[in-house]
Amino acid sequence: MTGTVISFSALGHAYRPGNFVFHNYSASVKKGEVFALLGPNGRGKTTLLKILLGALKPTKGTLSVKGHFAFVPQLFQVSFDYSCLDMVLMGRAKKIGLFSQPAQKDEEAALEGLDRFGMADYANRPFHELSGGQRQLVIFARAIVAEADILILDEPTSALDLKNQTLILDWISRLSRNDGLTIVMTTHHPHHALAVADQALLMMGQADHIVGPPSEVLTEANLSALYGVPMKRVGFEHEGRHIETLAHVLPTVQSRPMDQSSLN
Repeated sequence: MTGTVISFSALGHAYRPGNFVFHNYSASVKKGEVFALLGPNGRGKTTLLKILLGALKPTKGTLSVKGHFAFVPQLFQVSFDYSCLDMVLMGRAKKIGLFSQPAQKDEEAALEGLDRFGMADYANRPFHELSGGQRQLVIFARAIVAEADILILDEPTSALDLKNQTLILDWISRLSRNDGLTIVMTTHHPHHALAVADQALLMMGQADHIVGPPSEVLTEANLSALYGVPMKRVGFEHEGRHIETLAHVLPTVQSRPMDQSSLN
């Protein structure tokens, strides 16, 4: 599969007649690209993901998707005591068939998937005992063994510490560059989009959006307007490379004058 795998034109959705979450949104995503969706809460990121996944029919506009999806949710909770191997085997469900048992080749594929993400030693560990970062890696393995063409990631670094955020972003880049997977991700971290995305869609308002390469659209002006807070783009040198990142300018906290009597 080559060329454009996702495209939508004049897309919009209203949960109530005439009350659009967004409308007239247009974009296209090529095979192997990382496409980041950015916007404040309530702007429609989750609604757009549901439309892409086919779980929600758009109210207006056209949508074309070429390929098989795998969805990696923001927080993955399980009700049963599944092992990590069981979780990855669930990605083979369409290949195993209804009421059938996983074959040896399915288990081998699941183990290879875990091994690829450095999780082979956790195959028999209960999934619910893992850290957030480890859970994400297991779910990535499940998506890979499902042989998906497109990964949909809902805030993949949510609730992760800095080390695990870096780990997940690294894997997003690898899966895109090395495996040719198309990745659509939502994020509340503009600097993550700047680091790994090929395109970014800024959901500015109901009928107002900006789409393009992150280096061009993730400007201080655009992001300050998007989030309603000051944003700064900062460049620096690291190990011989010029790196740019984005930072939210926090308000200055005015400290109260010290009560001199407390010193007596």
